[in-house]
Amino acid sequence: MSLQGMSIIAENPTTIVDLPVQNDIIDIESRQFKNFFKGENKLIEKALIDHINEVDHEECEPGDEDSFFVCDLNQVYKSVQLWKQQLPRVQAHYAVKCNTNMKVVEFLADKGVNFDCASKNEIDAVLQLGVAAERIVYANPCKTNSFIRHARDNQVNLTTVDNVNELVKLSKFHPECGILVRIITDDESSQCRLSTKFGCSVETAVKEILPTAKNLGLPVVGVAFHVGSGAKDFQAIYQAIRDSRIVFDYGIDLGFKMKILDIGGGFEFDTFVESSKMVNVSIDKFFPDLFVKENGISFIAEPGRFMVANAFTLATHVIAKRDINGSAKAMLYINDGVYGNLNCILFDHQEPTARILKSGGQFHYGEKDQRRFEYSIWGPTCDGLDCVSASSHLNCNVAVGDWLYFPNLGAYTSCAKTQFNGFKNDTEVIYIPVQE
Repeated sequence: MSLQGMSIIAENPTTIVDLPVQNDIIDIESRQFKNFFKGENKLIEKALIDHINEVDHEECEPGDEDSFFVCDLNQVYKSVQLWKQQLPRVQAHYAVKCNTNMKVVEFLADKGVNFDCASKNEIDAVLQLGVAAERIVYANPCKTNSFIRHARDNQVNLTTVDNVNELVKLSKFHPECGILVRIITDDESSQCRLSTKFGCSVETAVKEILPTAKNLGLPVVGVAFHVGSGAKDFQAIYQAIRDSRIVFDYGIDLGFKMKILDIGGGFEFDTFVESSKMVNVSIDKFFPDLFVKENGISFIAEPGRFMVANAFTLATHVIAKRDINGSAKAMLYINDGVYGNLNCILFDHQEPTARILKSGGQFHYGEKDQRRFEYSIWGPTCDGLDCVSASSHLNCNVAVGDWLYFPNLGAYTSCAKTQFNGFKNDTEVIYIPVQE
C-alpha cells in the first residue's frame, strides 16, 4: 500500500502530528491487509504514545490520566471499501446504536453509507448531519407512538414490523410508512441472540401480518431479518434469505410492491469473507436477476461492529495494584471497567484482550504475547462485579502508573458507558483522519 500525508487530531486537547495514511487498494488475502485490521499499526501506536507521554500521573490534574480512545478512521474507510467489494449489491445502513460517535457517523455518511436508527435521538442525530431522511431505516419493530409520529414528521418512511399491533399503530400515526416484515431466524450460533425478542415466523408473516396490512391499506415493501450479532453458522443466512423469498412471493400475490430485502447485521471482520459469500450465494439462488429486475428489488443491510470495531483502541491507566499472599496472580486496578467503556463484557459478551502499552518507562505496543505474568484486572468502581478479566497474562511486571491498551473496542462500548460511582461517561477520542 502506498502512503500519503495525514494528521492525527485529538478532540481535547487538540494535537496535530504528521503521519502517513493508507490508500484504498484492498487485497483481502494479503498479510498486510489482515494485520492492518488487527490494530497493530504505527498510526495508532504514535497516537497512543504521544498522548500518554504528556501525562505525569504523580503531578497531573485530576482526569488527565483518564482512559482514552484512539480512533483510526482509515480502519473505518477500509471496512467501507471491503463491504463494497464483497457485497456490491447490498447498500449498508450503519447501525448507529453500535457506536454513536458523531465524527464516525459523519464520516460514514460522507462515504455513502446509510443508517439504521432505533430511536428518536438516533434519527435526530443523523438528520442533524444533513443526511436525507430517505437514507434512514427505522429498524425497531416495537416503537413508541410519539417516536412514530416524529418519524412521520421528519419523512423517515421505512420501518420494520413483526406484529399486528404495530401495524395498527402505524395505520393511525404513519400510514404512508413503508413496512419491512421482520421475520425470525435461527440465531443459536450467534454471540448475541435477537430472535427471543424480535421477528415473526414465516407463517405469522403470510397469514397475519400481510393480510392485516392489506386490510389497513398499509404499504408493505419488503422483508427484514437479523441472524444475530456475531453469528458463526452462516447456514442461518441461507435459510433466512430462503424464508424471505417465501414472504416476498405471498406479498406480491397480495398486490404489495415488494422491493426491499434487509439482511440485517451481525457481520464481523474476521468472518466477513465467508459470511458475504453466503449472502451472495443465497441471493443468487432465491433472488435471481430476472426476479430482481421484474420487481425492482434492492438489498440493504445493517452492519454495526463490522464498520467500527477495529477502528477504536482503548488506553487505560493502572491506578492500583494488590499483591495477594500465597498467590502469584496480582490484582490490577485500571481507570475503566464494566460500568465504563468495557461494559461490552456484560452486555455484548465480548472478551477484550489487555496488552501492555507502557511499563517501567518502556513502550510495548504491538509486542507478541509472552504470557510471563498473570493478573486479574479490575475496574475503578466499588462493585465487585467490575471485573475486566479474571486472568490475563501480560509480558511485564506491571506497576502503578503503567498503561494497558485494549484493541478492537469500537463496538458496543462507549455507547453504553455509565456514571456509576460518579465517574464521567464521556471519553476523550484522538482521531486519525483519512486524507484521500
